[in-house]
Amino acid sequence: MVSNTKYVAAFDTLKGCLSSAEANRAAARGIICLDATALVVQATMSDGGEGWLDAVVGATGAQRQYADAHDALMRPRRCSYAVSGPTAFVEVAQVVGLTLIAPSERDAVRATTYGLGELLADAARRGCTDIVIGLGGTATTDLGEGMMAALREAGMAETLSRCRVTGATDVESPLLGPTGAARMFAPQKGATPAQVEMLERRAAATARHYLLATGHDCSSRPGAGAAGGLGYALMQHLGATLQPGAELLFDLTDFDRQIADARLVVTGEGSSDAQTLMGKLPYRVMQRARRQAVPTLLLAGRIADRDALLAAGFADVVCINPPQLPLAEAIRPDVAAANIAAAISQSSLFSAVAGPQ
Repeated sequence: MVSNTKYVAAFDTLKGCLSSAEANRAAARGIICLDATALVVQATMSDGGEGWLDAVVGATGAQRQYADAHDALMRPRRCSYAVSGPTAFVEVAQVVGLTLIAPSERDAVRATTYGLGELLADAARRGCTDIVIGLGGTATTDLGEGMMAALREAGMAETLSRCRVTGATDVESPLLGPTGAARMFAPQKGATPAQVEMLERRAAATARHYLLATGHDCSSRPGAGAAGGLGYALMQHLGATLQPGAELLFDLTDFDRQIADARLVVTGEGSSDAQTLMGKLPYRVMQRARRQAVPTLLLAGRIADRDALLAAGFADVVCINPPQLPLAEAIRPDVAAANIAAAISQSSLFSAVAGPQ
């Protein structure tokens, strides 16, 4: 038996089902069932959406801070962010996240980022001068107008504009157009077709207004459409830079060191298809592993475009769900975890890389 063969589990969140850490634990169980002496490194991951704060706290040891704020429908909510020295880490999904709003209550027109502004103001009052914001999973399409209103009301807008602000996202969409904040993402937040077009017009008018008022326009920059236009607001009003959330987290966690000498990396997400290759977390995990000649196994609850995924560099791609398994059953956390563990053995890649047991 090979002793202490090293593997790395680095899953994205399976939205509405498993966190990154839970998916990693399930994969580790599957690996250890096949190799009892395996060393499985579990790397909590996030591209800036749900799970971003947990991943950052785990990687940096940043201390959680708590503040009262409001969710996207302006309901009071106790929220957290994290602080390490002068740096504050904020996850927008924790305050104005889509999963905080019941499907029947989602309102992409009315939803506001006001609560995010409250958290940013709190961080600035604590003396934080470097703000890193995980963008993703919001219920909003307000172009950050609510956030800026909260900052102005708190008297902190100018203070934030002097901070170093970084947005972490895997979205490269501009603010407007078919891949923008309204037309691409608002339907997921409950917007009707008519509301989508209204939101698109509102976004275009807002961008024109600030162009005339300030002389510069960030609406066409990659990532401006992220988080319902928050990417635009952060760049336009606070001078922020946007970075791929996964890459930022890789650097914080020294991910290259974690995968060094690994025999296999296992990653995954809820649904994998050609869009995965547009910079989603599993693709970025695979790219990092490939640089060190470590093969990557991709697991997902739904697989499409398998040939494209393999051609892009994944060593194997496996659907964790048995055929005909109802969706309601598949997304149960206990079922999904068991299916991840079982899927490890379904890949011929494992036995090929693990060697004789």
